[in-house]
Amino acid sequence: MRHKLVTDEMWAAVAPLRPEEPPKPKGGRPRVADRDALRGIVFVLRSGLPLETLPREVFGCSGMTCWQRLRDWHLAGVWDRLHRVLLERLDRAGALDWSRASLDAASIGARRGATRRGRTRRTVAVRARNGIASPTAAARRSA
Repeated sequence: MRHKLVTDEMWAAVAPLRPEEPPKPKGGRPRVADRDALRGIVFVLRSGLPLETLPREVFGCSGMTCWQRLRDWHLAGVWDRLHRVLLERLDRAGALDWSRASLDAASIGARRGATRRGRTRRTVAVRARNGIASPTAAARRSA
C-alpha cells in the first residue's frame, strides 16, 4: 500500500516542484520524507478524515507534519505549479475540453496601465428618514 496513494508517476511530477529543505544549523529531528508527507496529504484529501486523526503508524508522519508540509508547499507555490504542469500534460494528451473553460476577474487580474474609467456622476442626494431618530412632534403635558 505504500505507493498506491502516491504513484511513481505522480511523485515524478511533484518532486521537482518542491522547495529545498530548510537548513537546520542547530540540528533537530530528522525530516520526514516528502513522499510520506504527500501520502498523508493525499489520504486526508481523498478520505475526508481530519488531519489530527491521521494514523502515524501507517503513514510514517503525524497529521501535524502533513499540515505543516501542506502549508509550506502552498506558500512556496508548489500547488499552483503542479496544477499548471498537470493541465499542460492533459492538454498535450488532448484530454482537455477548452470549450467548457471560463475566467472571471478573480482568475485574471487587471492589466497595469489600463485606461481608467471616468468618474460616475452622482445622482441627486436624497436623505432618507431614519426610523430610529426621526423628528417627532413635541409631547404635551396632559391636563
